[in-house]
Amino acid sequence: MSEKRVIRKVIYHIFVLAFGFVMIYPVLWMISGSFKDNSEILRGTLALIPETLKATNYSTGWKGFGGTTFATFFKNSFIVTIIATFGTVLSSLLVSYALSRIQFKGRKFWFTCMIATMMLPGQVIMIPQYLIYYRLGLVPGYVPLILPYFCGQAFFIYQMMQFMKGIPRELDEAATIDGCSKYSIFTHIIIPLMKPSIVTTVIIQFYWKWDDYMGPLLYLSRPQSYTVSIAIKLFADASSITDYGAMFAMSTLSLIPVFLIFLFFNRYLVDGIRNTGIKG
Repeated sequence: MSEKRVIRKVIYHIFVLAFGFVMIYPVLWMISGSFKDNSEILRGTLALIPETLKATNYSTGWKGFGGTTFATFFKNSFIVTIIATFGTVLSSLLVSYALSRIQFKGRKFWFTCMIATMMLPGQVIMIPQYLIYYRLGLVPGYVPLILPYFCGQAFFIYQMMQFMKGIPRELDEAATIDGCSKYSIFTHIIIPLMKPSIVTTVIIQFYWKWDDYMGPLLYLSRPQSYTVSIAIKLFADASSITDYGAMFAMSTLSLIPVFLIFLFFNRYLVDGIRNTGIKG
């Protein structure tokens, strides 16, 4: 290897490491801040090593508010996130299979309607959707946070359709000759081959739903039903002193589920994105 190539590689890796550190620095600072006291945090120092280690931020933050601990908030978040993610995967699989593998009247029209929903900002439908759930007597409650995800999500439907295009139609034809129905083809052929796309959907939807703040803010009113995203916001109190150390401590803990999901399923995420064809 020539000297110039070695120098280029060294410079490249230094640049990537430096850029990566800049990108991850806010997260590292938050984790560091979870071991600092308020005075040190408010000074705005960029140091990652606390001057005085304050591990009690975690126990203080875990106590929660009004007799409701963060164990309850985490449980609520897991319930909403897991059910909504399951609904997203199930409904998106069914819709993507119908639109990509079954010929029926109005197929192109419904596909166009599905794509059109991706262009609508969430703020446009927020008020009408809230009024509908309110008049149905479902507010406050978890139903508005879960039910829509059993009706398909346009982004994931499109992502699965792109992945499904890579599955040879000859498999469907061979299965049909063997006497399989469309439901058997879907369950025995399509779903097993869709594993990377399914895992990609699980990771992204889990992260989006776990991090959702506006939905719980609109549809939940009792502290006992709050999710983690709402509970963390409660640390910021304009009428008293905000406990930033405890806030950072609970924010750090809230990263763990998403990090673990990404860590264990990262390989499938890369395969799913690579094979969808979204890259063009």
